[in-house]
Amino acid sequence: MRLYHHGDQGEPVRDIQDRLCALGYDCDDDTTGYFGDGTLKAVQEFQAARHLSADGLVGPMTWNTLVEAGYNLGDRLLYRRSPMTRGDDVADLQNKLNSLGFDAGIVDGIFGPDTMRAVLDFQQNRAMSEDGIVGQEFISDLTMMQMATKKHGRDRVREHDWLVSISHAIAGSRVYVDAQCRTAAEAEHTWKLATEFATDFQHLGVGIMLARTVDTTPPEETRATRANGLGADFIVSFAVPESGDTGVFYFASEYSESSSGREIAERLADLLDLPASGRTVPLLKDTRATSIVVSVTSDTTITGTDVSQALRGVLAAIRDRP
Repeated sequence: MRLYHHGDQGEPVRDIQDRLCALGYDCDDDTTGYFGDGTLKAVQEFQAARHLSADGLVGPMTWNTLVEAGYNLGDRLLYRRSPMTRGDDVADLQNKLNSLGFDAGIVDGIFGPDTMRAVLDFQQNRAMSEDGIVGQEFISDLTMMQMATKKHGRDRVREHDWLVSISHAIAGSRVYVDAQCRTAAEAEHTWKLATEFATDFQHLGVGIMLARTVDTTPPEETRATRANGLGADFIVSFAVPESGDTGVFYFASEYSESSSGREIAERLADLLDLPASGRTVPLLKDTRATSIVVSVTSDTTITGTDVSQALRGVLAAIRDRP
């Protein structure tokens, strides 16, 4: 899709406004179909709430998130298909399953293999037809069983266990090192950071897997899929911000966040004198392993070796804490 921004007008803008309004974001007094100041403010508020870069531009990522946000659990049948079903209804389902002890994996709003297994486990446990389809009967039973407690779900427990184990035994783990490549300039700079990081970090005895080669620029979604296929234990990505959005990012959505990713990102950001915050970019949202993105400008003095040394310190601090 094309990029929609302040000053645009037409039916697509009306659609954007309708979806924002349905989610509670008021476009103020903007004329229907005109992307004015009110629509810009609503888009930025939506982006901030959904852990997207709040640049006020409606591109593929913001548009897809708008569409996904429009689904509530029960609005449609949910099941495993290709491409995988995405939406807030899936995230709600994952949250409920995890809270009951059925491990749906990270709450990312994607109906993938982990969610499918959790659905089948729930159906087996409740003596339901094991068809993997989430309809009204399934939802009614799930709602009835859901615990009225703030108990952490299986996803949080698993991440805590992973963080403890990885800090004590990083040697032998598989670390996927990614270099973002949205532009030629970014591809060149991040490749330098990624290879510097990989050269230093491999001294810990880890297996380094590079997401791309120096002369290729596969899409971020493709690189995320490859990380899953290779069974990465930990993912470190390097990026150059498109709009001054520097920092160390971890996965976070309206429904959940990666607790292990957050702890590592916040500790690493503190050592690198950068901010830390949650994001929903594909390398964070679509990957199963704990992942972080280090986003620095092309004129930064931070090197890939600096990031590696700081991350070593982070893992040591987590290992040695009481």
